[in-house]
Amino acid sequence: MSETPHRYTAELAQQIELDWQDRWQEEGTFRAPNPAGPWAEPEKVADREKLLVLDMFPYPSGAGLHVGHPLGYIATDVFARYHRMTGKNVLHCLGYDAFGLPAEQYAVQTGQHPRKTTEDNMVVMKRQLRRLGLGHDDRRTIATIDPGYYKWTQWIFTQIYDAWYDPEAVRPDGGTGRARPIAELVAELESGSREVPDGRPWSALSAVEQSAVLDDFRLAYTSQAPVNWAPGLGTVLSNEEVTNDGRSERGNFPVFKTNLRQWMMRITAYADRLADDLDRVDWPDKVKAMQRNWIGRSQGARVAFPVVGQDASIEVFTTRPDTLFGATFMVLAPEHPLLDRIGAQGEWPEGTKPEWTGGEATPEAAVAAYRLAASRKSEVERQTEGKDKTGVFTGAFATNPVTGQEIPVFIADYVLMGYGTGAIMAVPGQDTRDWEFAEQFALPIIRTVQPPEGHPDDEPFTGEGPAINSANDEISLDGMGVADAKAAIIDWLVSKGSGQATVSYKLRDWLFSRQRYWGEPFPIVFDEDGVSHAVPDSMLPVELPDVPDYAPKTFEPEDASSQPEPPLGRVEEWVNVELDLGDGRGVRRYRRETNTMPNWAGSCWYYLRYLDPANTEAFVDPENESYWMGPQASPVSTAPAGVTDPGGVDLYIGGVEHAVLHLLYARFWHKVLYDLGHLSSDEPFRKYFSQGYIQAAAYRDDRGQPVEASEVVESVDSSGEARYTWNDQPVSREFGKIGKSLKNVVSPDEMFEQYGADTLRVYEMSMGPLELSKPWETRAVVGAQRFLQRLWRNVIDEETGEVRVVDAPLDEATTRILHHTIDAVSRDYPTLGFNTAIARLIELNNALTKLDAVPREAAEQLVVMVAPLAPHIAEELWRRLGHDESITFEPFPVADRALLVEETVTCVVQIKGKVRDRLEVPADITEDALREQVLALPKVVAATEGGIRTVIVRAPKLVNVVPA
Repeated sequence: MSETPHRYTAELAQQIELDWQDRWQEEGTFRAPNPAGPWAEPEKVADREKLLVLDMFPYPSGAGLHVGHPLGYIATDVFARYHRMTGKNVLHCLGYDAFGLPAEQYAVQTGQHPRKTTEDNMVVMKRQLRRLGLGHDDRRTIATIDPGYYKWTQWIFTQIYDAWYDPEAVRPDGGTGRARPIAELVAELESGSREVPDGRPWSALSAVEQSAVLDDFRLAYTSQAPVNWAPGLGTVLSNEEVTNDGRSERGNFPVFKTNLRQWMMRITAYADRLADDLDRVDWPDKVKAMQRNWIGRSQGARVAFPVVGQDASIEVFTTRPDTLFGATFMVLAPEHPLLDRIGAQGEWPEGTKPEWTGGEATPEAAVAAYRLAASRKSEVERQTEGKDKTGVFTGAFATNPVTGQEIPVFIADYVLMGYGTGAIMAVPGQDTRDWEFAEQFALPIIRTVQPPEGHPDDEPFTGEGPAINSANDEISLDGMGVADAKAAIIDWLVSKGSGQATVSYKLRDWLFSRQRYWGEPFPIVFDEDGVSHAVPDSMLPVELPDVPDYAPKTFEPEDASSQPEPPLGRVEEWVNVELDLGDGRGVRRYRRETNTMPNWAGSCWYYLRYLDPANTEAFVDPENESYWMGPQASPVSTAPAGVTDPGGVDLYIGGVEHAVLHLLYARFWHKVLYDLGHLSSDEPFRKYFSQGYIQAAAYRDDRGQPVEASEVVESVDSSGEARYTWNDQPVSREFGKIGKSLKNVVSPDEMFEQYGADTLRVYEMSMGPLELSKPWETRAVVGAQRFLQRLWRNVIDEETGEVRVVDAPLDEATTRILHHTIDAVSRDYPTLGFNTAIARLIELNNALTKLDAVPREAAEQLVVMVAPLAPHIAEELWRRLGHDESITFEPFPVADRALLVEETVTCVVQIKGKVRDRLEVPADITEDALREQVLALPKVVAATEGGIRTVIVRAPKLVNVVPA
């Protein structure tokens, strides 16, 4: 039998952890009361400050969690547990973002319904999350695949569909521009207070024409959008799934650009608010910068270049209208609609250089051939090509409005239709890509900005400087700086009707369709005229039907004219229906939308459903939303003075990889719902924190391919160098983010078995600052285990299992270190400084270990401070210390400020700048008294026998003596 049968071992830790997890669940320990609805407990809500703490929505992978996943989950749990102990009403919960492509791909391979595989994965993940001891409100777990959840996703879509953005409408904050119900727009069009775009009376338009007008205003609308179509796969691909040679990453099939009817979200209407309101939230600066760059707001001018001999103009947006005098040619994107007019007819103009024509006999042939070639390239490839720019002359010329010169119009695939107007004025003297294109085609180069002295003659100058070569008979910019030149040329362009000042954005409307099965069905039907209608609320949810085959229909790989056929289109009885939509038209035949929503849909609003998941009458009760999410009296700490609090989640933690799209999309949906009066908060996340990654050793073979890290053997050669082999073959070692791609996954299940959950929690929180990435080292986990073992020994006799603390007063030294620890940890927990909090707790724990007997007061306060980090062992020690109630709501210790004042400090004594001695002195010692004490020290006396040159005193911590 062991001499220490009650030692805190991994086996005992597991037993304690499972017992307490069962008790928490049985007692509903972490269930947060609401102010309204079925979980309303007004007496528990009235006088308590609330706190809403959330993690980014996880996807239930079949592989389950690895040790990198819990980093953020543990952090939010420590934060939430600490604040519960300060008396706050804390809501902390987690659900599952369960729609998406991985489950569908697995269904195609195995024939299993994606719901089954997804729910199986959720079972694994729930077990692992529970095993971590996370204090989630178990009543509020949600999954996007539940019809009771996606009913409200569909409802939100109908709200967006039935809304439009009125840029002139006044918001509650005094600004202008907000969403309004589409019914209000219809009323304005019917009354004539708003004019129909073509000038006809609203009543004179047919139902189809009225629908087309409204679609131009709706925040959710259908549009023919260019997509990457791979007939051999039967699916549309993202840019990231297309290789640089225009083929599919999976299967190496050719990919074509084609226009496809897609649902779009008019997120561009909110571009300014999405950018400006970043000043109102407490987010990392780098994340704000990423969002602003994605939105890409830039000020400049729209300029019209008349096409020679045609009733058409090419409009460009430029941020540097001051360089207009240097525009020597124009370039259109291959998708530009003007090409069907200006570059598809006639013969080549006389004198056209052969290299401009692409070797084709006519402009029509040249344009068609180039457009086909461009359609097979991804946007990434088009933007990253080297200096050998491709392009072809369209046969057309345009007039530069400031010089009057006719300049050639080319098409080139480095210009994208999705940016600006899809056309650029090429100023090779001031732009690198334009310079390279001009050199390729021997086009003129005119500098319009004076380069600094020494700038190479054979390179463009892209910086700022005084304008040169920029004058005509009516205006001269020469000698002006950029700002003055911009203002002057814009005024001139406006006076001539050739341009206007404007703002442009990189942000494009959000493509919201997927030709897939495993996603939310759209709550939309089309009548026999092709007009779309939102189904009434009473018909929600529109549930996914079963389909005979999840795989998309494939076509001949070279069949560019084919079109995707979504799997839902195969369920004829679901697609074609007879419905009464309650619009007074009675029962009619309709065709359902067969595309599904992207997986972004469910993750755009899930944080709101956590507040009220049992509500069957609304997506969230207004009182619950206002309580948990509403604006507070005090503004966000990082916001400028006078900026009102936008409301939102109090702490939201997640990886920076979702810092743009997920956060941007959620903000867009939230602002629409706010504008329509459904929410009191106008931002979803008041404070966002981006955690770092946990990295682990990864290994590659001689082909550069990752190999299974757990199978690598480490040895030391004769020179003492570490060697790594896999299947007896040498491999190289690197560190990278833990994950399947690098085959360096470490499962938390292994940690639970070897050490217990509390040890894993303490180790991950002690690895370093939460925002930084750090390497995983399994062998280092033992340090966290030893800390908990010492804590256990300070309270429990390992031989008898009895409590060994004593009811005795604390001595002065213990009292001071205890209160210094309370003070430090109370500052670290709310600022997510868990690694430094752990260091202070270890210091106190070690100090108690040195005592003959640990006083109860010190032991209990230490256990309470450890509870947010290691809740299971803390609960068990608290119980054994004689307390019946859970430690979860035990008030957190408060430091005595009087005990934080240092009575003595250590003074460092230097001789000629080198440390030679130390002495303890009163914290309030004077410079004269300190100088006298130091000069009397034996080491100082010996060093200054020849005299003293100077004595530098920095009371009370430093004295530097310089001998003569």
